[in-house]
Amino acid sequence: MTDEFHKPTQYSGDKFDTYVGGEDPAQIMRVAHDTARLLVNRARSTDDPAVIDRLVAYTDEHGIDALAELWARSSPRSLPGALWRIYLMRVLIRQDPQEMSYLFQRGTEVLRTIDAVVAGAPMPTGPDEITELADQILRGLFRGDFGIALDRAAAFCRVSAAGCTSVADDVELVTPERATELTTRALRLSQTAEEFAACARLHRSGGLD
Repeated sequence: MTDEFHKPTQYSGDKFDTYVGGEDPAQIMRVAHDTARLLVNRARSTDDPAVIDRLVAYTDEHGIDALAELWARSSPRSLPGALWRIYLMRVLIRQDPQEMSYLFQRGTEVLRTIDAVVAGAPMPTGPDEITELADQILRGLFRGDFGIALDRAAAFCRVSAAGCTSVADDVELVTPERATELTTRALRLSQTAEEFAACARLHRSGGLD
């Protein structure tokens, strides 16, 4: 990304962990953890809602690649790893809110857990509601209970994974390629849900760094 061009990057769901290491992995990890702590501390130390708004909408102006350079290689069970996945989740939702809301809504219909309630999306969940949910979850990291925000993110991923699996079953005979894509996405969302849940537990025990 050049200095003059800051158009938000279109970031596909299969790029969670495609960034490779640099010349000094230890230094990269230190920078990742330091910047994550500084960002969260900065957000939680201010009463200015405009600061939070700018942090939430950072990728709308600068693109997800700016954050990827900082956090994408971090452990998924770390503060920078959690922030990276929350921001990436928000970008993916905003790039296609129609499909993401459809998959989430389907998940609420087939998943017999309280995850839909924990995620906190209004029912029925349309494109506007799913976009607002993504902002609420990210905002919760900065202003609310950090652990609850991670729990909500995990619940969102579990519900969406269930929706992907259900739709994949519907289309398997007609469009097997689409079914394979949705099944792969379901697996990735399920894994991410486990990572968010692990981060929430680490946060509550004081071990999320």
